[in-house]
Amino acid sequence: MKKYFAELFGTFVLTFLGCGAAVSLNCGVDTASVVGTAIAFGLSVVAMAYTIGGISGCHINPAITLGVFLSGRMNAKDCGMYIVFQVIGAIIAAALLAFLVSTDPGLARGTATGANACASPNVINGLVAEIILTFIFVMVVLGATAKTNGATNNFAGLAIGLALILIHLVGINYTGTSVNPARSIGPALFQGGEALSQLWVFIVGPFVGGALAAFVWKAIEPAEK
Repeated sequence: MKKYFAELFGTFVLTFLGCGAAVSLNCGVDTASVVGTAIAFGLSVVAMAYTIGGISGCHINPAITLGVFLSGRMNAKDCGMYIVFQVIGAIIAAALLAFLVSTDPGLARGTATGANACASPNVINGLVAEIILTFIFVMVVLGATAKTNGATNNFAGLAIGLALILIHLVGINYTGTSVNPARSIGPALFQGGEALSQLWVFIVGPFVGGALAAFVWKAIEPAEK
């Protein structure tokens, strides 16, 4: 259970700090808010990688967990339990964010919980963006943590966090950037409206991207030495 609770805690921190920054900075209103939010999500991953990485591997993202499972690095039971606890962690974080904002409505900027929504009325635009961005992100995760890929796993946390910053810089103006179903489910439950009606985009897109990354990585992974 330790690794499951580690995933809950890690996803809680990622959602609370990342989405919290998006709320505080009114993400999307200007370039500075986009950059600040991107950095917040990336640094959250770096911090958690070196906090719980040795316990659970620090997936804190169902799309990563799916990619790790499909690449043969974990069993089905752990895959399912990781995802359940990740979603619980994100819901707790979103609930606390919603509570903090409700105590003083003046704190709410942009969406009160940092929920995702497609910028274009054509949600297929957002779906494609989430698939591509998640594919790239999970490829970085699988490559950086592979024991067959030289010494790259020594700096995996840093590489993954920096990659997430880059992905947010590209994706925020398209979808708010999810690449993480748990991070989207939690805020959408409390935001409602468009965020909830479009939630399927931020579940299907990351899962498809994560699965594609697993298959591509298995095709190019270096042979065990």
